[in-house]
Amino acid sequence: MLALLACAVLSLLVPIAMRISIARFIHASVDEVPSAEVAIVLGASVVRGEPSPVLAKRADAAILLYKAKKVEKVLVTGDSGALSHDEVTPVRKYLLDAGVAPEDIFLDHAGFDTYSSMYRARDVFGARSATIVTQDFHLPRALWIARKLGIKADGLIAGGGESSLVLYMREIPASLKALLDVTTKREPKYLGTPYPLSGTGEITWY
Repeated sequence: MLALLACAVLSLLVPIAMRISIARFIHASVDEVPSAEVAIVLGASVVRGEPSPVLAKRADAAILLYKAKKVEKVLVTGDSGALSHDEVTPVRKYLLDAGVAPEDIFLDHAGFDTYSSMYRARDVFGARSATIVTQDFHLPRALWIARKLGIKADGLIAGGGESSLVLYMREIPASLKALLDVTTKREPKYLGTPYPLSGTGEITWY
């Protein structure tokens, strides 16, 4: 019982340590965020072909950064592993409707998890600096991974999901997995052709 309790405490400490270590890079407003190459919109669920409220809030944060000229590009990453499941195309349409230029929107169809999204942002899209937009429960882990992979990353808190204890509890196993991924230097399932952010994002749409 003591051993189980010790394991539980250590597991809880991992996400707490991640949050503390990158706290200075988390920002609540666009004005606080330093300029970067790209805003990274992390994937979430889609409802009937439209971004879910949580995903829409992430896209809204990226739009604010783009219009404030804090970033030049927007990278939308998520799981598009099946024809029936596409987390990135609805966000592309959402960004276009908000006035983001087509050439500035990059899609990562193989961002199957946060670690893969950050790894591919670095190795496929060549991101060296980025502002990650996601909710508070998710942001510390995403930032920690990005910085461990060598990306100069800051984060902007998107609205939605703040009051869900379940979402925060999910970060315990997710943070343990992130620690293992970084420690073992896991390579994502797909890398493939580079699509540098200096080019046009439209080539990544299909």
